[in-house]
Parts: sequence; structure tokens; C-alpha cells
Amino acid sequence: MNIDLQRRDRVARPWPIGQGGFTRTEWLIIVVVLGILGATIYRAYQNYTVRPKFSELPVILAPYKAAIEKCAKDGTCVVDGALAGLGVGKLGVPPSISTTYMARVAVSPSGVITATASNAGGLAGETFILTPTLSKNGQIIWAVGGTCKTREAGALC
Repeated sequence: MNIDLQRRDRVARPWPIGQGGFTRTEWLIIVVVLGILGATIYRAYQNYTVRPKFSELPVILAPYKAAIEKCAKDGTCVVDGALAGLGVGKLGVPPSISTTYMARVAVSPSGVITATASNAGGLAGETFILTPTLSKNGQIIWAVGGTCKTREAGALC
């Protein structure tokens, strides 16, 4: 029994007897760091839940893009080397539709497609704009723009 007590006394301790734990300043630093991490994670999570809802807009615009590309290839909407005379319901472009997360689709005479998100499910009327550029061989190159790229909580497109 005596030998066992001597052995226990020689065990190394991380701090002297009577002292231990964190100071108030250390606890304050830990709480601040956890608060910053929590705020960052929460903001990223909000964007993470909205992105799938917004992702239906580019999918719904596929028939609009296809109609404009077909029109450009046929030459029925090309005037002086530029797209002209297009619009929703014209030259094979489908009519405007709305869904739970998309308020409307608009097509300008030059072929610019603008989809506007609804104010549902965390969306706030962001726009998704596809701007066509007609190449010399009749193909269209699409440029993506809109407020979905400059959204404060993070880009959606």
C-alpha cells in the first residue's frame, strides 16, 4: 500500500495543484470565435437552401434557348447579322410561364432572355439573364448575368 502511494505522487500533472481550467478571458475568446463561426455557417446554410429552388430557372429556360438557336440557324430572326423580331410567343419562342419559384420569363426582340424568380422560399425576385451573341457561322454564344450573380448572401448562378 505504501509503494502505491509513492507512485501516485510522482504522476505528472499538467498544472500545479489548486490551479486549473480556463481564465475568463480565454472563455471570452472561445465564445467570440464560436459566434463568428456560427454566423458564417448560418449564412452559408441559408444560401445552400435557396440555391436548389433557384436552379429550376435555367432548366425552364432550355426551350427558350433552343427556339432562339433554331431561329438563328434557320435565319428567320436574323436581320443584318443580328437577332431581331423575337419575343415571347413569336418565331417559335414559347409563351411566358410561371412556377412556384419563377414569376415570369421575358424575351426581348434581340433575344435576351430574362427569368425573374418569385418571392417564395427565400428567393427575392432575383433575375437570371441570358444574353445571346450571334457568331458568323450562325451559332449562339450565351452570356449569363443578372442579380443572381450579385446577390448579397452569395451568387445563385
